[in-house]
Amino acid sequence: MKSQPTAENPPLLRVAGVRKTYSTPQGPLEILKGVDLRLEAGASMALTGESGCGKSTLLHLIGALDHPDAGEIWLDGAPIATLGDAQRAALRRESFGIVFQQFNLVPSLTVADNLAFQARIAGRFDARWVNELTSRLGLAELAARYPEQLSGGQQQRVAIGRALAARPRLLLADEPTGNLDETAGDAVMKLALELVAASGCAFLMVTHSARLAAMLESQVRLASGRLAPP
Repeated sequence: MKSQPTAENPPLLRVAGVRKTYSTPQGPLEILKGVDLRLEAGASMALTGESGCGKSTLLHLIGALDHPDAGEIWLDGAPIATLGDAQRAALRRESFGIVFQQFNLVPSLTVADNLAFQARIAGRFDARWVNELTSRLGLAELAARYPEQLSGGQQQRVAIGRALAARPRLLLADEPTGNLDETAGDAVMKLALELVAASGCAFLMVTHSARLAAMLESQVRLASGRLAPP
């Protein structure tokens, strides 16, 4: 059983009052209107909502890829929204694993090198763990191939392995099976959840699929700029 967060033992992730507005030709568009969210270490949560509601925006703010206009985001009790660019880059290397819908593999690197890429940059390459990821993701026979030689499902498995190779504290995934058919997507999702459990990290996934969201421990829905139960 996971311990309950307290003042002395805060949740891994806490988002409070986060707001984000974008400029459009029609004027300012407020996407996030005061979002509050908590996620404990080792827990998994699905973030759902209609297309364009701001799910990816929120994920990017949590992953230190963008700044909120207002509000705060804490990781292990430390504020991250106001960090400088160098500090944010270090945080992404050391604490986050991020899986995008478009895979974003390095085309000039083999499968083996893509898998090890983030872990090496973070200075936490563990050959035994990377070998386990390679085996469990069914990539051992593909290790010498390049991304263009892989199917979409194979590329997504590499992307998941790369994100987990450095043993992040929090894995963020933005529609990780959005480019796959239902059968391939379900298989990739099952593998991802098994490896998340093996790594011990927390998992926050953006998805429009109620079926995939139900595979995670909890679900929240983004609507009208705020979070609500699904």
